[in-house]
Amino acid sequence: MKISLIYGGKSAEHDISILTAFSIIKEVYYKYYEVQPIYITKAGQWIKGPVLTEPVTNHEQLKFKFNDETTNDQQLSGVEIQPTSLKEEDAVIFPVLHGPNGEDGTVQGLFEVINMPYVGTGVLASACGMDKIISKYLFQQAGIPQVPYVAVLKNEWLRDEEQVFMRCEGSLLYPMFVKPANMGSSVGITKAENRFELISAIKTALKYDRRIVVEQGIEAREIEVAVLGNADVHTSVPGEIVKSVDFYDYDSKYLTNDVQLQIPALVPDSVSAQLREYAAAAFEVLDGSGLSRCDFFVTANDEIFINEVNTMPGFTQFSMYPLLWENTGLSYGDLVEELIQLALRRFEERQAYQMKSDE
Repeated sequence: MKISLIYGGKSAEHDISILTAFSIIKEVYYKYYEVQPIYITKAGQWIKGPVLTEPVTNHEQLKFKFNDETTNDQQLSGVEIQPTSLKEEDAVIFPVLHGPNGEDGTVQGLFEVINMPYVGTGVLASACGMDKIISKYLFQQAGIPQVPYVAVLKNEWLRDEEQVFMRCEGSLLYPMFVKPANMGSSVGITKAENRFELISAIKTALKYDRRIVVEQGIEAREIEVAVLGNADVHTSVPGEIVKSVDFYDYDSKYLTNDVQLQIPALVPDSVSAQLREYAAAAFEVLDGSGLSRCDFFVTANDEIFINEVNTMPGFTQFSMYPLLWENTGLSYGDLVEELIQLALRRFEERQAYQMKSDE
């Protein structure tokens, strides 16, 4: 079977996606699969590289050159394709695109239209999980505790900044964290200790999205749980991000590796069980499938607040998601294999539903 591995993309998380693709390529079971890498440039061009029957040696090789581009010697050549050409027999799509146009339901809609099996959550779960405002509404319906927050639209900010300040300062205390509603990997997130910093934080977040979230900052540990499955939901042991900085930002995650991961997290068994229960509930209320990583805050009093659900967590060498499963008893290679099988089973289920509707 062929694995069509799609990575890169037009989002701010382009480089993260390439690192994730490289990590997966190193762990695929080539005895059973060949890998068709498909690189989406920052300009949105889809470039098909050579079929791989063994791993590449450097992630830079995955930035395929095409036409008459001047590139470094490590890069491989590719050909530009149309996204619809992904449809082929005996293949499964494995998208590792992060952020907008990758895990927000847009590319998943393409896979649905061309009727191909693909790894990860579907259109609805991807869109809702990516959108921090919509996901908060759903978590509230599911009864999962959250920190206080204020949703802000760009038009509201441009129309009346003072009104936005009144809403934020009227219901939240400093420090506050300001986040784009549809961005991941801590891109565009800023901590604000006062109104001056809040102004700057809002302006920064609005560079990435027209909808943002202002959240109450709390003293808490950041603990994450990995989720795997379709209707049969499985959760990993919790893992903690032990930070040497105020919050786990983009540089800490992918460039400087300034954080340490404690797996399993040192929490009471009752807290661990509750975290896993909330993670499964969040996955289900989003209509998740395949995989997700649920991020939580846990206070000194063992209060639990859900932060967000990432429907396409990173698979880099520093990433929490595969490490959580490794510490739960599932190796990286077996995790990749399980995700492929989950994608195929979900596709077969959808096909069966379609046949019933056609009768």
